[in-house]
Parts: sequence; C-alpha cells; structure tokens
Amino acid sequence: MKIVHHRDAADMGQAAARQGAEAINSAIASRGRAVVILATGTSQFPMLESLIQADIDWAKVTAFHLDEYVGLPATHKASFRGYLRQRVVERLPALAEFVMVGGDAEDLAGEIGRLNDRLGRETVDVCFAGIGENCHLAFNDPPADFVTEYPYIVVELDEACRRQQLGEGWFESLDAVPQRAVSMSIRQIMKSRKIILSVPDVRKAGAVRHAAQGPVSNAFPASILQQHADATLHLDAASASLLA
Repeated sequence: MKIVHHRDAADMGQAAARQGAEAINSAIASRGRAVVILATGTSQFPMLESLIQADIDWAKVTAFHLDEYVGLPATHKASFRGYLRQRVVERLPALAEFVMVGGDAEDLAGEIGRLNDRLGRETVDVCFAGIGENCHLAFNDPPADFVTEYPYIVVELDEACRRQQLGEGWFESLDAVPQRAVSMSIRQIMKSRKIILSVPDVRKAGAVRHAAQGPVSNAFPASILQQHADATLHLDAASASLLA
C-alpha cells in the first residue's frame, strides 16, 4: 500500500481526485469507458468536490456506490444514494450512469441480486473509499467476511460504526442509526484495478495504523488493502499521527 502524506484534508482531497481523474481518463483512452466506485461520508467531501471539477468525459463513466443503509429512504439526510445524487450526479448531468443501491427496496434480496448481476459484469477501474473509525472498509465491520465472492451483501453494523455515524451528525440518536446495511464485499472491492483512499482526521488515526502497519486480519478489515497491487492511502497530518 502506498501512503501519501498531506498538510490538511483539502490538499489530501485534491491529490486523491487528481490521481483518480488520471486513472479514469486512462481507462477511457484504453477501452472507451470507465467504471468507478464512489464512497460517501464526511471524509469524502474534499475529494468529491475536486473530482467533479476534473477534466473528465463523464458521458463515458459509469458509477456505483459502496453501500447503503437497509430501510432508509433516499430522502433521509444520511442516505448515501441521496448524498451522491446531491454532491455528484445532479452536478454531472453528462454522467453515463449512476447505479444506485436501493437499501429500502421492498424485495431486498431481489435488489441485491440485481446489483450483483450488474456489477458482476463490470471491471472496476477506480474505487474511491475511506476507512472507518473501527477500521471498516465500506460497511464491512469487524470481523469482516474476507471470503464471499458476492459483489454486494447485507451486513450487520456494529456499535462503533453506528456511533461514528451519530457522531458525524447524520442521525439524531443512536437508536435512529440502522443496524443493517447493504455493502460492497471485501473481495469485490479488492477486484478494483486501483483503490484510492481518503482518510482525514485524528479520530481515524488508530484505524490507519492498523490498516497500514498491522497484520492483515478481518478484525481490522481495511488491513486487507496491504495485499492489493495498487492501493494508495491519502492521509492528513492528524490521521497519520500514530504511524511509526
């Protein structure tokens, strides 16, 4: 895993977006289109803002997203598809396709089947992601499933993860945070040709240390990224503060 240090979150987001834009444009040049995975959360604000301003032919880009809460409508402020619609899709009218995770679908198994069929036919050029305070990758909380080949799975959210969502201001109480989510699986994320992670803030410092310098273990899900051929971890001074 390549680790890149930045002065602050703004510089980090700009650098991660530049790296991603280069990879997207390279994919378009070589095969006529690109497939990307977009992450959400407060950590992704600077990166996404820079990415949508990059010189990219968005009409040749298909975007998926990493995860979504089970049972949460897209109108809820914590909905990840709502987040991406507002911050990306509505600002990129030329975007070829945004494949949504319908976490509130009446037939959830059918929705996951649809997503797995759709993503299973694609090669992902760039996965943009973050790391949770509990070292989760997407919503794969510890102990994460490192085995399943299904692209999307239903996962149980642990208390640390749910408290992070509460602390970031997405929900009014811990009881309001859903206990389940639809998440892209670890093995599906690892199939991406390039993974670009943006991880700011001192509250992520412990998770960063485990992900970058600890043993690979499903107790620290993001540690699996040490085994990826092209993963870059962008950090600000605070999130890198516990690295040896």
